[in-house]
Amino acid sequence: MLSSSSTTIVAATLPAVRTAAVDISTSFYAAMFAEHPALLDVFNRGSQANGDQQKALAGAVIAYAQSLVGDGVPVDPVVRRIAHKHASLGIRPEQYTIVGRHLLAAVARVLGPAVTPEVEVAWDEVFWLFAVRLIAAETRLYQEKGVDPAQPHAPWRVVGKYDEAHEAVSLLLAPESGAVPEHRPGQYVTVTVDLPGAGRQSRQYTISHAAGHSALRITVRPARGTGGAPDGLVSCHIADRLNVGDTVGVSRPFGDLTLDEEMTPLLLVSAGIGITPMAAMIEHLGREQPLRPAVAVHAERDPGRHALSGHMTRHGARLHSFEHIRFYEYEAGPTSRAGLVRPDEIPLAAGAAAYLCGPLPFMRDVRASLLRRGMPADRVHFEVFGADLWSTDADRLPSGDPTPIG
Repeated sequence: MLSSSSTTIVAATLPAVRTAAVDISTSFYAAMFAEHPALLDVFNRGSQANGDQQKALAGAVIAYAQSLVGDGVPVDPVVRRIAHKHASLGIRPEQYTIVGRHLLAAVARVLGPAVTPEVEVAWDEVFWLFAVRLIAAETRLYQEKGVDPAQPHAPWRVVGKYDEAHEAVSLLLAPESGAVPEHRPGQYVTVTVDLPGAGRQSRQYTISHAAGHSALRITVRPARGTGGAPDGLVSCHIADRLNVGDTVGVSRPFGDLTLDEEMTPLLLVSAGIGITPMAAMIEHLGREQPLRPAVAVHAERDPGRHALSGHMTRHGARLHSFEHIRFYEYEAGPTSRAGLVRPDEIPLAAGAAAYLCGPLPFMRDVRASLLRRGMPADRVHFEVFGADLWSTDADRLPSGDPTPIG
């Protein structure tokens, strides 16, 4: 709990910090990487280059500060998502000291004389309350998974690779020693690769099938740069250069977007490569809960880009009640609909739980529609691929108009 004196100061300075938050986080990363270049291997260089990482950090810190002064949205989901991602990367408690020192220095650089000693103490308290909460959550995850954060990734071999759709490949990964770990449908692994000229980089990829296989499957869409933007370093390396027999580092499965074991109706809404957790969930339902009603809604540009469509159809056929709705932006057929998803037209059964995955604007629109139609917020679960920008304006309620999937 924030002290009373710090609460007053944080509430008073929050508008100025919020306005300068991206500048603060940009200054923070630049100084920290200059002093600790090894940390470049931990952070997503693509998200650094396009500014998403800076926005995500700013949004998370501001959201947490708002919650401490009683003026914000619940931060528990953000804390859980960050903790799972950190655990998959092997973030250690001592690294928070580095982050805290550079973050407070960046606040002082950007805001200048406004950062009095009292203001610095107050925001240092905010950071360490946030950090201690994350450290505790990450420590529990390490203990549950039996993971040494100093060595979070084990060598795994690529034992299969095949095209899943246009610009989407599936990889089968098997550990060089030991058994394939169990996972819950919806979880991901961090995959670490060595890139020529760019060092070691890690990314999170959802396991795109249910547990019980002799290898883990990830399904990857390479992020091809457009409009002068660079290609995604890791996704393009996986799609274009990684071959059967190659070795990568792989974490234990993590992630808090996991399927509950209730028998209430299930609504799965995805777009693009966001179908991956839904594929694992539908396969799991077909095996373990075939009587649970489910509706899967997926948006894609065209049928040729629809990854895992056959997987969804095959495993959905095992369910007693399953409706598979496909929206194709540029092309439709006898079993699909043309145009963009209209969130307010998504079927919604009474008492349903919803799981969302796809581009952030898409998920925001779908979530807003579900809330307007009476679904409780705690029944809407979602996964964010890449930098977690949800907390930057999570309480914004869009119009419900169709949203391009990008």
